[in-house]
Amino acid sequence: MEHTIEFFHAQLLSGDITVRDLVAQYVARANSSDLNAYREVFSDLEEQIVHAEKMLADGTATALTGIPIALKDNILFAGHVASASSRILEHYTASYDSTAVQKLKAAGAIMIGRTNMDEFAMGSSTENSAYGPTKNPHDPTKVPGGSSGGSAAAVAADLAVAALGSDTAGSIRQPGAFCGIVGLLPTYGTVSRHGLMAMGSSLDVIGPMAKTVSDAETLYNVIRGHDPLDSTSLPSDMAAAPTLKKRLAIPKGIFEKGGFDEELLKNFQTTADALKAQGFVIEEVELPHFADALAAYYIIIPAEVSSNLARFDGIRYGDRIGEGTVHDIYAATRGALFGPESRRRILLGTYVLSHGYHDAYYNKAVAMRGVIRRELEAVLEHYDAIFTPTTPTPAFGIGEKVNDPVSMYLSDLFTVPANIAHHPALSIPSGKNAAGLPFGVQFIGPRFGESLLFTLGKIIENIR
Repeated sequence: MEHTIEFFHAQLLSGDITVRDLVAQYVARANSSDLNAYREVFSDLEEQIVHAEKMLADGTATALTGIPIALKDNILFAGHVASASSRILEHYTASYDSTAVQKLKAAGAIMIGRTNMDEFAMGSSTENSAYGPTKNPHDPTKVPGGSSGGSAAAVAADLAVAALGSDTAGSIRQPGAFCGIVGLLPTYGTVSRHGLMAMGSSLDVIGPMAKTVSDAETLYNVIRGHDPLDSTSLPSDMAAAPTLKKRLAIPKGIFEKGGFDEELLKNFQTTADALKAQGFVIEEVELPHFADALAAYYIIIPAEVSSNLARFDGIRYGDRIGEGTVHDIYAATRGALFGPESRRRILLGTYVLSHGYHDAYYNKAVAMRGVIRRELEAVLEHYDAIFTPTTPTPAFGIGEKVNDPVSMYLSDLFTVPANIAHHPALSIPSGKNAAGLPFGVQFIGPRFGESLLFTLGKIIENIR
């Protein structure tokens, strides 16, 4: 596949293309696109280009040197606006680089722009952006998925060579599947959260979105690593390299709940059959609480949202609406500048944390989180990965589920268990339906088992 990190790295090393020309091509494409994938294509790229050219000239270039990379709008890049696609932070300029951006800079990558997203990463469609929905490159009437839908659309439409997103319940993998690209949720703690705007602090992870598994692996290997500035960061030497067993597990009874697209299920079965032909054993296993992860998530995440978004009050961060007492400013600012989904989750989170309901809801959800983690760990002692479709359906229409948030939340059915349990997961394209909409399959691996997931992903790419 052309226009990958691997392809352009070879072109840059051979001199067949220059950094300046490569960046100019992507800037022109991004600026002329009508997908609303970008919130902003950066115009101040000269310093980055000169730095990349110097690395190529003096022999210190990496695989990412000179490669145009898009950033989700909640990842801080010093001197540039980072709004999380919200009105309340519309004019907030980052005062420092996130650790992920620092690592990209050191590798000589070119941060080409910031991509549209669901406001504060709350959503499964990128329709909750305060700046309008992003369109799916395969069908502009469909959503690209969310909340990293802008990053997914940018990569799929070749408006960036690769991108960074953030994943809290599937927000890299679900839009990856909807747009037909590769998306990785790294093990929680392996990629620094320093400089990522927090939605759910115990769940958020920065990860790569790319056209191939090899590109995702390249990007992950640059941004990973321990960071003393992140209290949740884990030691780098905890990474594992498990041996491939060629054994995959499918949660027993997961497809009996209904609501699944028939073409998607047929595609999943075809992919499973192809893996069996490669010598894989694929078995249904008991994971009785796999589907309960979604319910636990939608108690835990609003609770964390209500805490994390409390800082946006019109006084400490972001824009301000109104005057008067502190209460007047809080009420006017939040009422005018938070979108409907943000308000919904703040209210729900405040409720589940309130006196009399904390034990009834939040504590039970945290306990269920422990049950799910133990179930996944027990299964993954005997199997390489848990194998599922990435989503229950292909991309749905823009506006189709806006007034049905519960149906929207079900898009995360297969993805959220990995976040709840802090396991890595990889979504890989697996073909398209009759209408040309992509399907994706997902592997949930053992903690620190990213290398195993990349091996499995490359096998899927080779049998497609």
